[in-house]
Amino acid sequence: MDLSKKKQEYMERLTNDHQVIGALAIDQRGALKRMIGKHQSEPVTSTQIEDFKKIVSSELTPFTSSILLDPEYGLPAAKVRDEKNGLLLAYEKTGYDSSTPGRLPDLLTGWSVKRIKEAGADACKFLLYYDVDEPNEINDQKKAFIERIGSECLAEDFPFFLELVSYDGNDSDTSTKAYALKKPHKVIDMMKEFSDPRYGVDVLKVEVPVNMKYVEGFADGEIAYTKEEAAHYFKKQSEVSNLPFIFLSAGVSAKLFQDTLCFAKEAGSTFNGVLCGRASWANGVESFIAEGEDNARKWMQETGRKNVEELNAVLEATATPIRF
Repeated sequence: MDLSKKKQEYMERLTNDHQVIGALAIDQRGALKRMIGKHQSEPVTSTQIEDFKKIVSSELTPFTSSILLDPEYGLPAAKVRDEKNGLLLAYEKTGYDSSTPGRLPDLLTGWSVKRIKEAGADACKFLLYYDVDEPNEINDQKKAFIERIGSECLAEDFPFFLELVSYDGNDSDTSTKAYALKKPHKVIDMMKEFSDPRYGVDVLKVEVPVNMKYVEGFADGEIAYTKEEAAHYFKKQSEVSNLPFIFLSAGVSAKLFQDTLCFAKEAGSTFNGVLCGRASWANGVESFIAEGEDNARKWMQETGRKNVEELNAVLEATATPIRF
């Protein structure tokens, strides 16, 4: 990475001893609210969301390189993280306005990159939903939006992590074989676009380029790609960008995510780590609601820690170190 001295200092706090990013993501807001709501009949409270984030942060950050939180509910969790753990803060509003075409992005009210920095973060993260096949009048808005954030981060000499999530503007269901066949093109092309220096991105947080549930040898039913085809897409993804990139877990199981990283390595992917969320802690939500905080902490100390440490072992064997 060609970084300023200040950005390098921030990045060193976000990586582990192997210069790999093994980060924990719990910046979910709407999604976490829905997860909690599945296990109770009464409305989900802000206190519940904050308390669950604190449990995850305090119990799991001793085993991760950094944690991604949100300023809305996550600042109390940031205070109880392991003192050696780096901090990323999300800059985007959760979700998107489904009544308007294009899943247009928006910023958190009352926040700026300067304020994220002043809150003690080591990087700014922004999530962008992007369909490379949507009309220019939609995608040009998104490109300009990211340029503005990149300029903010440049002015503050502060790392910019851009999370890219693909979708199809004509079909909201991304779980189908039909979308699986489109996914490599959508993921790889958007990654190539936002690697352009004009956006000021330092690290890309991206999906794997295929839906592993449709890969030969991983699929239970329909197959969209042979192993050779899937491996080709992983290799191609690495070749379209000169930026460090890390994988998101996209809510899959811990086992499938670990297997995916091994497959990526074998395919020649040069990914530099992960920002893994639900694969590590999601099943602890039920314990938190049904059995209370003490049992949720016990779940994190046992199963949650096991998930993280198993992932760390896989990362050590598969991820490419970031060279500052």
